[in-house]
Amino acid sequence: MLLQGKLAIITGAASARGIGRATAATFARHGAHVVILDLDEAAARDAAASLGEGHLGLAANVADQAQVNKAIAQVIERYGRIDVLVNNAGITQPLKTLDIGASDYDRVLDVSLRGTLLMSQAVIPLMREQSSGSIVCMSSVSAQRGGGIFGGPHYSAAKAGVLGLAKAMARELGPDNVRVNSIAPGLIHTDITGGLMQDERRHAIIDGIPLGRLGEAQDVANAALFLASDLSTYLTGITLDVNGGMLIH
Repeated sequence: MLLQGKLAIITGAASARGIGRATAATFARHGAHVVILDLDEAAARDAAASLGEGHLGLAANVADQAQVNKAIAQVIERYGRIDVLVNNAGITQPLKTLDIGASDYDRVLDVSLRGTLLMSQAVIPLMREQSSGSIVCMSSVSAQRGGGIFGGPHYSAAKAGVLGLAKAMARELGPDNVRVNSIAPGLIHTDITGGLMQDERRHAIIDGIPLGRLGEAQDVANAALFLASDLSTYLTGITLDVNGGMLIH
């Protein structure tokens, strides 16, 4: 088991068929104690309970510093350490450039980018004290190819910002033995994407993927497991593409 005895926090992991939930289940199978942070406290608790004993579900808006700090304080009080943070929480909006309003911009940037920063800031002091830690940031192929899937330009900008933030943190935190890496999923079949695709569009997208299928949440969870575990101890500042070859660069 690759994460035996580790404590891992995963944001936005309450949705039953999302990337975060698949990651939480995978980490639990590999021996981690998992803390699920989500806006919906009941859903977070239910998701944690579904993993078995020793896991925790907490409510927190990752874009709210006070809520983030309160949740992290609870984690530290209960477990005494934090080994892994997966910054998975994010939202998307399929808007065109001229349709993006101020509230749309704030909502998308706050969750994906501000949330990644606030969560990372909350766990870094303890990881530094431990001289160990792995932070995994969830970006998107949209950040690399300039959108063109579902999210609007503000989503691409948020996810591109995640890549830059992660690389800068990796450079800064390397001397503390705290690793920071990103995952850039392609089109992953989840509750969010499943309701947005008609069969015709699905086939057109699949035709552009060399591996000939949409990704599954488990594909991304496996990549997160690799970056969280000691299999990747000499990797920091990387972007791991999980896109079936949709973008080869």
